[in-house]
Amino acid sequence: MSEAAADQLFLGRQPILDRDQRLFAYELLFRNGSRNFAEVTDGVQATATVIANAFTELGVEAALGNCRGFINVDEQCLFSDMLELLPRHAVVLEILETVPPTPAVIERCIALKAAGFTLALDDVVQLEPEFAELLSLVEIVKVDIQPLSRVQLMQLVMKLKPMGKQLLAEKVDSREQMEQCLKLGFTLFQGYFFAKPTIISGKKLDHSQLSLMKLMGMLLGDAATAELEAALKPEPGLTVNLLRMTNSVGAGCTEEITSLGHAITVLGRRQLQRWLQLLVFASGSQNGASNPLLLMAATRGRLMELLAAELCPGDAALADQAFMAGIMSLMPALVGLPIADIVAPLGLTANVRDALCAGTGTLGALLRIAESSEDGDLLRLTQALAELPGLGPKAINRAQTQALQWANEIGQEQQA
Repeated sequence: MSEAAADQLFLGRQPILDRDQRLFAYELLFRNGSRNFAEVTDGVQATATVIANAFTELGVEAALGNCRGFINVDEQCLFSDMLELLPRHAVVLEILETVPPTPAVIERCIALKAAGFTLALDDVVQLEPEFAELLSLVEIVKVDIQPLSRVQLMQLVMKLKPMGKQLLAEKVDSREQMEQCLKLGFTLFQGYFFAKPTIISGKKLDHSQLSLMKLMGMLLGDAATAELEAALKPEPGLTVNLLRMTNSVGAGCTEEITSLGHAITVLGRRQLQRWLQLLVFASGSQNGASNPLLLMAATRGRLMELLAAELCPGDAALADQAFMAGIMSLMPALVGLPIADIVAPLGLTANVRDALCAGTGTLGALLRIAESSEDGDLLRLTQALAELPGLGPKAINRAQTQALQWANEIGQEQQA
């Protein structure tokens, strides 16, 4: 695989429509390349990759918009803690036909329903008695119409209708099939007649398994939030994904995220541990050197943090926000999107957002100081310093030296 291809992530997405052919949801599908098929050798890794790509790497808005996402769940995934990372309102857990309806499976489905999840049963072609209890728990039944004759399909629907389930016709390939399903009372539709799965892609934010394992170890050792924050600061890719996940899990929460420590608190330790486990699952055996842009982003964040502390001693909130603005400012180069698109779903506090998108406020001036000092643009640096009279050349040099030293230590740790 080329280096460029290794940096890409892919997610399949097929529309699910209602009776008026309006978009109701998407089924999210594992894809390991830009071609519209997947080589799935590990169901857990495939599902973990779909969840990681949809809810952290790409962000839930890019993957789903305002729609819900159907996610395939096999037996092993059904019992995985990573499901509890998902926003209940935004997903439907699609239980695959290969999941046996054991007492343990029934108990787990009851628990997931109680936690607020919507369940669907996939690829139903007949009603087997042993599936009766599982069928009673799901809200949506996906009927695979392909192997069924018109009479068989009608008989199956007649048995399902009294149960009060929402019926979804899948693998609808022709207008004739669609019209038959409409007459039979199906309310949801999916298939090539409407649309083939499309591929959405983006760039992966680099984070090594070493970093993930280190953070998991700290969580298991009950490290203080300040220690977790310090460990995350050298990892801008993880930091952005943490913000995305925090915003996704806390959907409906209007609280603005002001710092890494705040994001950790909002997400919660148990959810943070699950998120890290999810990323370990999804990353497989990936490893390698960190992207130099990520190291530059971390250095800029540290420089701005130090300058904020120099400008307003004792204002920890401003220092935290300066670090956040610094690392976020290089994300457009890392992920290939405009800063406004990156910032929009992250729930950042207004002064961080305004600094990044409009260059305003104290943080905007600090960002211009950081950028001009990196570029060696003395005229721009002088103009930026004039906006913040509390800072001078000596403070800049001192902070630069400390930030570079900190970044070099990070680089040595990652290569060790």
